[in-house]
Amino acid sequence: MSVRSVLKYARISSQKARQVTRAITGMPVSQALSVLDFTPKKAAFLVGKTLRSAIANAENNHEQDASEFIVQSAVATPGPALSRIMPRARGSAAPIKKRMTHITVIIGAPKAEEAKAEGEKKAPKSARRSAPAKKKAAKAEKSKKASE
Repeated sequence: MSVRSVLKYARISSQKARQVTRAITGMPVSQALSVLDFTPKKAAFLVGKTLRSAIANAENNHEQDASEFIVQSAVATPGPALSRIMPRARGSAAPIKKRMTHITVIIGAPKAEEAKAEGEKKAPKSARRSAPAKKKAAKAEKSKKASE
């Protein structure tokens, strides 16, 4: 089970926000929160808000205990940019882009717990072998028996 939260139109460039989101991806939720609290960047505050929102969504909407979750994905994608103009010499103008970003945080149970919850839905690897792989394995076994 994964839970997500999205912060749209955050007034920061996606490049700056991506530095912070890469740092917390794969961490347990409690560790990610402490890293974000001590990271001195504006993006850390915004990603922290989104992470806390995802935790609240898990607890209130899905009735899950989010303390065991990990940050499966934290992504900062570019949003729209505001076009502004900066006056320049001799009456000319230079364009300025004030960039925005959409921050998405997905939290969920660790992979080992999800595999236990699903049970044995997948067939064992030996049963998933393709026909050529089975023939190669049979030839290898015959050559082993012959050499013994």
